[in-house]
Amino acid sequence: MDVSRQSSGVTWQHKGQTLKIEAWGRGILRIRATLNSTFAPMSDALVRSEPSAADSKLDGQGVWIINGDIRACLSAQGHLRFYRRDEPEPFLSETWFDTDHDELYVPSRVFYPIGDQVYEINATFEAFDDERFYGLGQHKSGRLDQKGMVLDLYQRNGEITIPLLISSRLYGFLWNNPAVGRVELAVNQTRWYAKRARQLDYFVFTGDSYAALMSRYAELTGFAPQLPHWASGFWQSKLRYSSQEELLSVAREYRQRGLPLDAIVVDFFHWNHFGDWDWDQQHWPDPKAMVDELEAQGVKVVVSVWPNVSPKSANFEAMNNAGYLVRTVRGSSALFRFVDTYDDQGIDLHLYDATNPEAQRFVWQAIKRQHLDIGIENFWLDACEPSLTRREYDNLQFHRGNGEEIANLYPLVHTKAFYDGLTSEGSTEILSLSRSAWAGSQRYGTAVWSGDIPSTWESLRLQVVTGLNMMFSGIPWWTTDIGGFLYGDIHSEDFRELIVRWFQYGVFCPLFRLHGNRNPHYSQANLSASGDPNEVWSFGEEAYKVISGLLYFRERLRPYIEQQMHAASVSGLPPMRPLFFDYPHDENAYPITDQFLFGSDILVAPVLHMRQHKRRVYLPVGEQWHDIWSTDVHVGGQWVEVNAPLDVIPFFVRENSQLRITPDWFTPFDSEII
Repeated sequence: MDVSRQSSGVTWQHKGQTLKIEAWGRGILRIRATLNSTFAPMSDALVRSEPSAADSKLDGQGVWIINGDIRACLSAQGHLRFYRRDEPEPFLSETWFDTDHDELYVPSRVFYPIGDQVYEINATFEAFDDERFYGLGQHKSGRLDQKGMVLDLYQRNGEITIPLLISSRLYGFLWNNPAVGRVELAVNQTRWYAKRARQLDYFVFTGDSYAALMSRYAELTGFAPQLPHWASGFWQSKLRYSSQEELLSVAREYRQRGLPLDAIVVDFFHWNHFGDWDWDQQHWPDPKAMVDELEAQGVKVVVSVWPNVSPKSANFEAMNNAGYLVRTVRGSSALFRFVDTYDDQGIDLHLYDATNPEAQRFVWQAIKRQHLDIGIENFWLDACEPSLTRREYDNLQFHRGNGEEIANLYPLVHTKAFYDGLTSEGSTEILSLSRSAWAGSQRYGTAVWSGDIPSTWESLRLQVVTGLNMMFSGIPWWTTDIGGFLYGDIHSEDFRELIVRWFQYGVFCPLFRLHGNRNPHYSQANLSASGDPNEVWSFGEEAYKVISGLLYFRERLRPYIEQQMHAASVSGLPPMRPLFFDYPHDENAYPITDQFLFGSDILVAPVLHMRQHKRRVYLPVGEQWHDIWSTDVHVGGQWVEVNAPLDVIPFFVRENSQLRITPDWFTPFDSEII
């Protein structure tokens, strides 16, 4: 066996392949393999740039690498298995192969050369029938357990690739590769595939609980900062406020009604052209005065920023000449057709190259002049998958390489550019609302929402499992468009019922944010119009009474929410989580996907079906649960049926917690909210 031992692990070489197994922090192993002479850095997801110390030893099975509570065994044939320290059976194992009999076995690590030291790469592992998989970003399958799924690994609106897999066998697996590809979680094998890569690169780590796994992942890729106080409150948004005066009138109405409001969003087309990153003076004549008025009321302004550049932009020529735009291998380098402020029929847009540090700095300077200098520090980074008219990733040429090789990095480096820019200006409370993310995005103050979803009951149901898998993907700052984004009709009684139920779900999300295109006849051609109202008083008196109560409730709940967000920032503990996360020994908790824990003290059972006024709720074993509406206390380990009229969301509080919620929390305040 051609193996050399180093202080951090071992290196194995055979038939041109180099395999390196190294400790990479407490209880974490990094595995890299390549046919090239050196390894590429591949450090974007990571906070640690160098390996740590590990023990190694030889015995009859092969060479062992030991790092805390994880061990890996590499056989003479190059076969790799992973164990907990004292357990005799592996929790993860490559499929068997024999390097000396290639004609009989397909290796678990396969490299298909495609030229210029890049390869199509497969990594294949044994499957276990009873294994469940969580995480992997945000997908619309409606499944919490991803076992049996085939998931494409590329970014698009509403589908987010974060290649972190959390297993019910209590290990984590990070596929450290931003290439376009897929993962196949089949019954016979688990296979990871990269369409264009220079090396195989992944991390394996263990823990004695789901909480420990999330903490270890955060140690590897970074902890989220502490959520800014303002961000835990209520966000008002719509597609779109067409003028400074319209937006201010809405904020003033909230103030007049005594309703909590902490953020209001300036959506797209407040600029002259895509890529100007400026203000259309005709409709936004004095944005600094607007910001000053809102700041005096305790309301933050969040401004939409897109990564696209119009040929009509004042910045286009300079960016094009400097190589700051994404190029193409063939055809036009305009990648996305969309309407613009003064182009209602659509225009072909280019994309700034966020993988180019100089392009990042150019964009940031434009943002700084037009926004930071007037007091705006929070940005909505929309369409940053990025949006593409055609997903021909092999045609994209970034500063860092071909699109098939690095495209999944785009949202990470784009958000990092804003984080770095803000920190360089002395900002300490950074939040960017992003439509996409990748491994490590959380450390740059990235909040994620679920994209342009339809205003339907099915979509509301999907949000529950979507949010929980994002929690398992290391993103604690997550939200949805309350009410959905597409096709909502504010005059429809069905929609009014839907948005009330969506508010009841949203009040227990980490971010509490109303947004949507209230136009039941949506088309791209009318995006530049303001659309129907989307404020909490826009959906009729019955809905307003319930929704305003939820705003008061959220305000009273904020100290508890901020405790959960603090836990996320110091330990990686997700604020929303499935029941089994805290109660792993309760087998009844695992199949439940329409309830969740919000912190350790609140169990939420949202109403997710039209005209539903009762629902069954499972209460985990080992606790007593207080129904705040009836004041009943139930012993855990049983199902209960609860009433759920339109003004009630079923939720329970752990009886032995310090949290004491009453129905009065849904009533107006005695004094004005400041």
